[in-house]
Amino acid sequence: MSQPVLTSGSATRPGTGRFPLVRTRPLLEENPWDVYRRIATPHRPSVLLESGKPPSGQARWSFVAADPYMVFSGGPGRYTFETEHGTTHHRGDPLVALFGVLGPCLVPRSDSLPPFVGGAVGYASYDTVRHYETLPSMARRDLPLPDLEFLFFDLVIVIDHHTRLLHMIFTPAPERLLAESHEALYREGTARMDELDSRWDAPVPTSPRESPIKASSMEGTHSEREYVERVQQCQTYIGAGDIYQANLAQRFSVAFNPAEGRSLHAVGQNLYHRLRMVNPSPFAGLFVTGNLALVSSSPERLVQVIGNRVTARPIAGTRPRGRSAMEDHALMDNLRLDAKERAEHLMLVDLARNDLGRVCEYGSVRVEEFMTIEQYSHVAHLVSEVTGTLKPACSTPDLIRSVFPGGTITGAPKIRCMEIIEELEPVRRGPYTGSLGYISWTGDVDFNILIRTMVLTGQRAYLQVGAGIVADSDPRREYQETLYKAQALFEALQ
Repeated sequence: MSQPVLTSGSATRPGTGRFPLVRTRPLLEENPWDVYRRIATPHRPSVLLESGKPPSGQARWSFVAADPYMVFSGGPGRYTFETEHGTTHHRGDPLVALFGVLGPCLVPRSDSLPPFVGGAVGYASYDTVRHYETLPSMARRDLPLPDLEFLFFDLVIVIDHHTRLLHMIFTPAPERLLAESHEALYREGTARMDELDSRWDAPVPTSPRESPIKASSMEGTHSEREYVERVQQCQTYIGAGDIYQANLAQRFSVAFNPAEGRSLHAVGQNLYHRLRMVNPSPFAGLFVTGNLALVSSSPERLVQVIGNRVTARPIAGTRPRGRSAMEDHALMDNLRLDAKERAEHLMLVDLARNDLGRVCEYGSVRVEEFMTIEQYSHVAHLVSEVTGTLKPACSTPDLIRSVFPGGTITGAPKIRCMEIIEELEPVRRGPYTGSLGYISWTGDVDFNILIRTMVLTGQRAYLQVGAGIVADSDPRREYQETLYKAQALFEALQ
C-alpha cells in the first residue's frame, strides 16, 4: 500500500490552525463505489455523492461519509436535532436553523482544500418551497418523510478524479473546537483516519448481481390516456395566458420486501450499484438513513456556491439516444435545431437568470455556456450555465429560497406553475425534483436536482419522471419522453 501523507493546518484561523486535518493517498484502482462499500456501516446512515461521468469541470469530485454525529430534520415551522445524547424539538424556520448551525465557525476557504471538508449532506424535498411560499393543498401527501433531512459529518473522504488522489479530512464541529482540547481532537482525528486506513487492504465487499425488486409489479399514477389529458389541461392554462411552460410528472412505484434477508439499506445500495453502471451521471448520489434511501443518477446541478460565485446549470430539451452512431448523430442534430426545444430552453435559462438576479450583484449574472448538448446512456439534453456574484447583503438561505425548486422542473412563471402542478399531479412529489447535496464548513454549497431518482421508504420504491409542456407540445410525445427518462431507472430494476 502506498504511504499516506498527513497534513494539518491546511487552513488557518485563530484557535483552529490544526484543522482541517488531511490525510492523502493515491486512489489506485478504486472507484467511489468501492470506497463507499469499504466504509458504510450496516444499518447506519451513509452518503455517496458521486461524479460518475469522465473528469470535467462538472465531474471532478466525489464525496463519501458514514456514521454522522448529528441528524437534522425539518418540516413547516419545526425542526429536530438528533445526536447520541437524544433528540431535541424546536419551532422556527428549519432552513435558517440549518445554516445557523453551519455558520458560526466556518473553516476558511483555501485553494488547497476540496470544496467539501465536512459539514452537512442531505436533501430538501420539493415541498420545502411551502415553508416560504403559499401554495394550495390538493395533491395527496403519502410519503412519511421530512421535508429536509441532513446528516452532519466531521470525517469525510474526498476523491479527486483529476489527480486520482483520495483525501481523508477531519474537521471537528464548531462547538467541539470551541470547548475541547485541540490536542485531544487531533489525536481523535488521527486515530479515526488510522482505522479507515486499515480498511484499504481488505477485499471490497461484493455487490449482489440480481435486482431485489420485481419490476413486473410496477404501478403508475397515470395511464397514457390520463397523462395525455393532463398535458392538454396544461395547454389550456398556457392558452389562457396563465403560464408559458410547465413540467408535468408521473410516478411509478413497486413493492419490495426488506424482510427477505435484505434491509432497506441493502436494497438501496444494490439499486445504486446497478444504476451507476447503467447511467453514470455527474451529480449522482446515494443517501441512506433509517427509513429512507435516495438513489439518484441526476444530470443536473441546481446551484453551486464557491465563495461568492454562484453557478446554476439548467437542463431543458431531451432526445433519446440512437441505436447506431448515424441515428444518434441525427437525433442530436434534431435536438440542436428543434425550434420548440430551443424556445423552451431559452425561457428556462431566462428564469434561471431572473432567480439569480434577485440575490446577485447587478450586472454580474451571465450565461457562460449556452445550449450545449450533453449525452447520457439513454438520453441527451440541452444544457446551459448561468453564473453570478452573490450580493454581500444576501445569505445562502436567501439564495436557496430564490432558486429552489429549480425552474426546469416547475416551469415559468414558477409560482403559478407550482399551483397547476398541485392541481394536476395526484400525489405530492416528496424528494423528487427537490435537491441533494452538501453544505461545507467552508460555506461552499453544491446541490443537484433530484431527477432520475428512486425513493425507497417503507416497503416500496418510487420513481418519478416529467416532461416540459408548451403550447405546441404533442401530448403523446411528451408521455413517451417521460418513459425515455425513466428507462435507465427501469433497467436498474430489471
